[in-house]
Amino acid sequence: MQLTEKVRKALENISDVQEKKMFSGIAFMVNEKLCITVKNNRIMCRIDPALHDELVEQPGCTTMIMKGREYKGYIVVDEAVLQSKKQLDYWIKLALDFNPKAKAAVKKTPKKS
Repeated sequence: MQLTEKVRKALENISDVQEKKMFSGIAFMVNEKLCITVKNNRIMCRIDPALHDELVEQPGCTTMIMKGREYKGYIVVDEAVLQSKKQLDYWIKLALDFNPKAKAAVKKTPKKS
């Protein structure tokens, strides 16, 4: 089963999940906040920044880097370490646990001319 489908299935009983195309992949928004993204052969989880340094030491995990900047609280997990449902559920739970504390992105309103 494709990684996106596995994540979709893992989130099927969670209320207020939306999918959006983002970061050249699929973003799963929970309560209108970025929670998990899937791209190619990896997922990115938005986790508690206090756990970041410990979690990034696990095999197949790195800090998300975008435009040369490291993002603490965003962990990229390689599909190679997500082979079992238990492994995938571990990361999804971390992202869902942090979601209520995560700040929603500020929506920019277009300037009126």
